[in-house]
Amino acid sequence: MATKRIGNHSNDIVAYFHREEVGNYHYGERHPMKPHRLTLTNHLVISYGLNQKLDMFEPRIATEEEIMSFHSADYIDFLKKVTPENMNNFSKLFSRYNVGDDCPVFDGMFDFCKIYSGATIDAARKLTNGSVDISINWSGGLHHAKRVEASGFCYVNDIVLGIFELLTRYPRVLYVDIDIHHGDGVQEAFYTTDRVMTVSFHKYNGDFFPGTGDIDEVGSGIGKHYSLNVPLKDGIDDESYIYLFKSVMEAVINSFRPSAIVLQCGADSLGCDRLGCFNLSIKAHGECVRFIKDFKLPLLVLGGGGYTIRNVARCWAYETSILVDHEVSNDLPYNEYIDYFAPDYKLHPHLSGKVENMNTRQYIRNLRIKVLEHLRFLNGAPSVQMQEIPPDIQGFLEMNDEEEAELMADSAKGKEEKEKQRGRDHTNEYYDNEQDVDLDMDIEG
Repeated sequence: MATKRIGNHSNDIVAYFHREEVGNYHYGERHPMKPHRLTLTNHLVISYGLNQKLDMFEPRIATEEEIMSFHSADYIDFLKKVTPENMNNFSKLFSRYNVGDDCPVFDGMFDFCKIYSGATIDAARKLTNGSVDISINWSGGLHHAKRVEASGFCYVNDIVLGIFELLTRYPRVLYVDIDIHHGDGVQEAFYTTDRVMTVSFHKYNGDFFPGTGDIDEVGSGIGKHYSLNVPLKDGIDDESYIYLFKSVMEAVINSFRPSAIVLQCGADSLGCDRLGCFNLSIKAHGECVRFIKDFKLPLLVLGGGGYTIRNVARCWAYETSILVDHEVSNDLPYNEYIDYFAPDYKLHPHLSGKVENMNTRQYIRNLRIKVLEHLRFLNGAPSVQMQEIPPDIQGFLEMNDEEEAELMADSAKGKEEKEKQRGRDHTNEYYDNEQDVDLDMDIEG
């Protein structure tokens, strides 16, 4: 029997978590990650009047103890102490913790981590206490961070922290990732458990960051077959992506029968993204959100990648409107950042067709068949007692030697690729001239 129940969800209670200062942090002048996109998103949400349909919260910041429920104490101590002024004193640790070009040391770095992580933890807690149906934190979704190292612009993995919170109430949590990059940090964290199923739709060719996410990465130990990867090629379009997403996710949800869902909405899978190579429209990206929402399960919605910031803001504002069931105009409402959206000032600019679609119909059909074949090994939902996660969450997720070897083998290609990319100057990532398709404005302060 299908779990899916489509209908009028206007009675859903939707919580929205945002701290204004989260958009004021700065990775560096030429770095593609721009937290200012969160300020643009929030202003669109408010200028559309969506705040009137949301329970708005200013979340608290995460404590070090909460962050260390996943991350190692020595790594967090490093993040807490290192600053641009004293970084030379810590340079010997940069390689150990993968800090450098992609993950630079910047002013307020650890405060930034505590803000976005605290918002995700608070958002998850609103779900576990039953006070809301959907929680939104666009500042979260930093899916690459590992237990003992930074990766891919991510320092603290707020998603893992949020899932830990959900597991205190919900027996099974489904993680869904529509960022163009593989959700490697979340997959790795839950690779050996059957209580969390991870599903990632992403570009994969063995070379594209982070180098992991092949279809044969399926989990280990009791977690075997609870990691699902959908590797895509350049230029996938709306029709193919939506077809694949809906057919895979309906089968996953009906097989795994999750108690709650976490949806990472990385917007670098949109067409025209500064670091992306897909052809998705904002409407197609939003259709994935709508589809997951319509299962009527407790839902934690997070941000993620996205480097053409005007389109990130458009996308996440539009998806906020979907989550509150309120149709918004294609004409953007006036706000103090309206000039970012020139010259069209529209919610849905044309983003498709810029990259040749290398995903043939035959490839999509074969991929769908192979992915769905993996689900046959689930043998129905795991039987899990409704109990709290023990305080030692690392003990709960501890791997034996065989499981650890399998995880290391599955992620070896990605680690090798990361080593190759360290120090490489990515010409498509760092530019501040006419090649900058984002046309970012200088931010005061």
